Amino acid sequence: MVTGASSGIGRDIAINLAKLEFDLILIGRDKEALEDVKLNINKVNDKVKVKIIVVDLSNLQKVKELYVLTKNDDIDLLVNNAGFGVFGEFISTDINTELNMLDVNIRALHMLTKFYLKDMVKKDKGTILNVASSASFMAGPLLSSYYASKSYVYRLSLAINEELRRRKSKVQISVLCPGPVDTKFNERAGVSFSVKALSSSYVAKYALSKLFSGKTVIIPGFKMKLVKFGVRFLPDKFVARLAYNIQKKKVK
Repeated sequence: MVTGASSGIGRDIAINLAKLEFDLILIGRDKEALEDVKLNINKVNDKVKVKIIVVDLSNLQKVKELYVLTKNDDIDLLVNNAGFGVFGEFISTDINTELNMLDVNIRALHMLTKFYLKDMVKKDKGTILNVASSASFMAGPLLSSYYASKSYVYRLSLAINEELRRRKSKVQISVLCPGPVDTKFNERAGVSFSVKALSSSYVAKYALSKLFSGKTVIIPGFKMKLVKFGVRFLPDKFVARLAYNIQKKKVK
């Protein structure tokens, strides 16, 4: 099951999973876009089964209903990819949009991870890929709530990974932390990229190759690996200042 499957990383992960003979459940808000993804998947591999479920994950009741609807489908790979950002100074951003973002980026992901992880632990089989961001490694002025939400995803995934290790469970949880990716993220956030973005196709292929090799923290691109390494040696306030200057350049 892939959330946020209508475009970008989610779409390309779904397409690549189809090549690997995975039957798919595609989750998103845009039925027409999901139908397009299904059509592309059928061109790649017309033997896999593809189910589409249209749901807004900011509606937490719908998240519960999604689990009830799919819990008997024996899902052995969950990709929590749905998410978006809100750009601007914290005092200026719209609170309702921000809370909607936190419901999608944190609460829906948290719920889906818990629901399906319990089932996977019982079976002692399964894999979860949570999509965070390189934003999770630092504070992000002008995208403050988004950065904080991705830090939650990153830290949650690492904590669960340690719990599974101590259980000696065969269930795997990994977290994907890409830098800028050429998707609809910036369009929805109302900004433009200040540095060159990776293609979603590359990120999807890289993510799955590392996921299936058992990697816990997956960071596509050499530059973002350097960022993660470098921020460990710099004061948090200094990193926040650098991040502000980078974000400021994104204003359209």
